[in-house]
Amino acid sequence: MQHALLDKALELTDVSWQPIVRRGLAAVAAADPDYLEQLAQDVYLPTQHRLFAAFVQPLDAVRYVLVGEGPYPREQSANGVCFMDGAVDALWSPSGLSKQVNRATSLRNFMKMLMVADGLLTPESTTGEAVADVAQRAQAPDAHFIQTLPELQNNLHANGFLLLNAALVFRPHVPPPKEAKAWRPFLEVVLEALAERAGQAPPTLVLWGKIAALLQAMPVTTQFPQAVAEHPYNLSFIKNKDMQQLFGPMTLLAAKNFQ
Repeated sequence: MQHALLDKALELTDVSWQPIVRRGLAAVAAADPDYLEQLAQDVYLPTQHRLFAAFVQPLDAVRYVLVGEGPYPREQSANGVCFMDGAVDALWSPSGLSKQVNRATSLRNFMKMLMVADGLLTPESTTGEAVADVAQRAQAPDAHFIQTLPELQNNLHANGFLLLNAALVFRPHVPPPKEAKAWRPFLEVVLEALAERAGQAPPTLVLWGKIAALLQAMPVTTQFPQAVAEHPYNLSFIKNKDMQQLFGPMTLLAAKNFQ
């Protein structure tokens, strides 16, 4: 019954993932037979059948698995893809980052970390005039910067990112750690599928925040290279050298990467 209810969400995934997602749901049901049935009768985010939106990235294209905590707690923002706030379009404004980016704290700090990684900002100066200077350069007529959040998401996809959350749903009356625990069997199936791809090395696990880091308790994660950081809503994330080294070579803010 719970699988039939999720068929619409499954239709939005790449065909390479569909049997794996079904196995993941079966694992959730085996661990807690009531969970999916209760979820089916509840109200949760994301809406519009976007529960598995991260799985538009084909299985064989995955080189990185970025895991956040859970969907944004706002309907317009929660789109089934971690850290990509659906309420955001423009990245820049004449005075710096756009108002929508500044409201999405994690996305704002991720943007600033990328600017540091690209040498556009120094770690000591990531506010006010410094960001405004970058924004003016980014919006110049001859600039080669991405301008919108969908372009940033496409650049991440082009670099092989699977953009997952530790908890695939948000419900205001369920603590995020409890929600994430229910989805752990699902994520284990996903990671096992990635580890077993014929002729391909396991992708790098990029774990942001304490809830995502709990995945390290799974035996399967020992097969993956890992990059672990604090959640991007922490200001310290902007200066995280490991994240700068990981993302710097990707030049995600460059429009030439857009596909």
